[in-house]
Amino acid sequence: MRKWISFFLLSGALLSGCTGDQRSPLDTSIYNQSNDKIGTASLTEKPDGVEVALKVEGLEPGVHAVHIHEFPKCEAPEFKSAGNHFNPKSKDHGLMNTDGAHAGDMQNVQADASGMVDVKLMLSEAKLKEGQMSLLRKEGTSIVITNGQDDGMTQPAGDSGDRIACGKITLDADEDEASDPTEPDKKQEK
Repeated sequence: MRKWISFFLLSGALLSGCTGDQRSPLDTSIYNQSNDKIGTASLTEKPDGVEVALKVEGLEPGVHAVHIHEFPKCEAPEFKSAGNHFNPKSKDHGLMNTDGAHAGDMQNVQADASGMVDVKLMLSEAKLKEGQMSLLRKEGTSIVITNGQDDGMTQPAGDSGDRIACGKITLDADEDEASDPTEPDKKQEK
């Protein structure tokens, strides 16, 4: 009898692991201030953090800051609903700050002459799994792009300007069916 009980418990544990929420990779749509989809961020759990593959278009050419924010809310046009930077360890802002950085601080990105960004960034302290550093803890977080560059030091957000694009990072973020402007239109290819 003990063998059967052990067998069923082991089988149940294996099956529950197979049907659990898929956390990596996780794709999220990025929207501008007019609520138009301008691209995607694909987040992948890596041994050294979370890799963010960011692909967006329609930005002003030049340097822009990208940060993870504390709430999965993207109410246009200001995106203030996203809250402050994701900072579960209560550090100061800035990748160049000796008392920093926020877990949501990332390198600046360069939009080319056409306004396109296609880059991979790393969040070294973040996780997609459960825990204090999870981007999916509570309801989730968001990714926000600003119109200026982050100076890496100024509190609380690097003097990076207005928020111009936002995407919710949640377990169901990849269920968004809006077409991605950075990908070729499948209907036109036929």
